[in-house]
Amino acid sequence: MGERVAFIGLGVMGAPMAGHLAKAGHEVWVFNRTRGKAEGWFAAYGEGRAVKVAGSPAEAAAGARLVFACVGADQDVRAVTLGEEGAFAGMAEGAIFVDHTTTSADLARELAGAAAARGLGFVDAPVSGGQAGAENGVLTIMAGGSEADFAIARPVMACYARQARLLGPAGSGQLAKMVNQICIAGIVQGLAEALNFALEAGLDAKAVVEVISGGAAQSWQMDNRAGTMIDGKFDFGFAVDWMRKDLGFCLGEARRLGVSLPVTALVDQFYGDVQAAGGGRWDTSSLTTRLRR
Repeated sequence: MGERVAFIGLGVMGAPMAGHLAKAGHEVWVFNRTRGKAEGWFAAYGEGRAVKVAGSPAEAAAGARLVFACVGADQDVRAVTLGEEGAFAGMAEGAIFVDHTTTSADLARELAGAAAARGLGFVDAPVSGGQAGAENGVLTIMAGGSEADFAIARPVMACYARQARLLGPAGSGQLAKMVNQICIAGIVQGLAEALNFALEAGLDAKAVVEVISGGAAQSWQMDNRAGTMIDGKFDFGFAVDWMRKDLGFCLGEARRLGVSLPVTALVDQFYGDVQAAGGGRWDTSSLTTRLRR
């Protein structure tokens, strides 16, 4: 049996995630700051289902035991949680807010404290898998919060995730997402350099990839992005602008911890070059454009 839930933020990730909840039989109340997107979501998922477009985060959250959000950045999360029209104002004591936005760990801890002061639960639960993962319902979720709150949220998140794991108290999910992004940054840069080397050497780069992808060089990025990198196609996927936001969190947290991230810092600068060339909305695999002659 479905239950009454809310979903705030209907972008390229949030829209399909909320759609999976509706298709699973949950009663889903949604809110998006751009009303047209919410109405478009309703047109796509609302027919014959218990869904409603709310006029504010507080209205969407009222009566829901679980309130999910996937918006843009720290300030966007604050905007939809705090204040008279924020989700926290509409949530009943004991309800749980699950934030799928990639934010700073400090924000997760801040909101966990604000939620606790109101008798609410809070789980920071950033995701990995990109737009395709959201659309196919196979995201990976890294979570921070209490075991009790996570246990309640996990079965519902299974509507759009193939893996979800609690990694510690509030903020732990965001820290784990930073680990994820640090790994990706280095891998994409390495792949970009390798493919450019293959092309400059006169090799059939796609044939080379077919050979080496069966060995130790294999990665998700190679499997899913090598072909499009070779073809120079970047109008899809996870945008450079968002990656730079995420790497900013990584570098800021590293400074706080006194940890060195030399490769991450360098790749962040390279993404800055891509932005300066007009590629802020290109897929992160566009790092290869810096190397092409």
